[in-house]
Amino acid sequence: MHTLKEKVTEKFSRIFPDSTSSSSSQNQARLSSKGGKSLTSYFSYIIPSIGFDGSGSDKHRHEFKLIPSLPVRYNNRNSKGKDELLDSHTPSSNTLNEKKETRSNQAKDEIIDDKASSGSRSSSEVFEEANDEHILLQKPSLPDLMDESVFISPNLYEFLCSSIPNIVKGCQWVLLYSTLKHGISLRTLIRRSADLSGPCMLIVGDKQGAVFGGLLDCPLKPTPKRKFQGTNQTFVFTTIYGEPRLFRSTGANRYYYLCLDDQLALGAGGNFALCLDGDLLNGTSGPCETFGNMCLAHKPEFELKNVELWGFTHASQYLT
Repeated sequence: MHTLKEKVTEKFSRIFPDSTSSSSSQNQARLSSKGGKSLTSYFSYIIPSIGFDGSGSDKHRHEFKLIPSLPVRYNNRNSKGKDELLDSHTPSSNTLNEKKETRSNQAKDEIIDDKASSGSRSSSEVFEEANDEHILLQKPSLPDLMDESVFISPNLYEFLCSSIPNIVKGCQWVLLYSTLKHGISLRTLIRRSADLSGPCMLIVGDKQGAVFGGLLDCPLKPTPKRKFQGTNQTFVFTTIYGEPRLFRSTGANRYYYLCLDDQLALGAGGNFALCLDGDLLNGTSGPCETFGNMCLAHKPEFELKNVELWGFTHASQYLT
């Protein structure tokens, strides 16, 4: 049985065609003489774990069998291209982690945007509903007011409805006279007051925004001399104090109101609580004993912004 050394020598002798099996010893000697090393020494240098001492022990055979076969790259350029191609198509773990984090962040952002958008939509819808309710509260329907008014706000309307006599509560408010519709004339106001009988509400305002007036009796009847009319149900009011304020009869006198062809006044005793001239352009106001009031306008003498006279009726319709 040949030793491992002889087998390897025989293999190498086959690789080199210029050598023969009979001159293997000469070739070894020649290599030894030229390079100082034999072929077996070179092979021992390549695979140092294999002993070529000719012992051929089972130990070395076993070690030779356990040496794994290493892959040999015959074409470095092609293998490098393959490696680069694999590296380009195979994402690294860091790249995969970054992509996962990016996708998770995008998903989170989409969820947050959806929630925010839904929250904004829900909040906007709630705001619109609340705004609609606010508008309804600010603009309540005035079923008893049959015409538009320059002065009567919802707050003033409720205040006056609670102040008028019980006999006309729940009645419809009819605009008997307005300077915007019927011209500037006290005579026209007196004439149109005859359309309804009973209490009527005189409402005026100055240029500074104050709204004031008083309760009279329809129809208005001018007297040739200064003769006061009315009852203790007559009152005056004003909004100059920031909210409607009412002044009823104090019982000091019976000077409730005065109606002349060129003058209409309420209260007396010191001053008229409210006095309008014949052309309904100017007026005066001051403290009086009849109602115990202060000045109803911003100034004792003022320019009138508008004059309205309202009557009350139980009829469902009223044509002016």
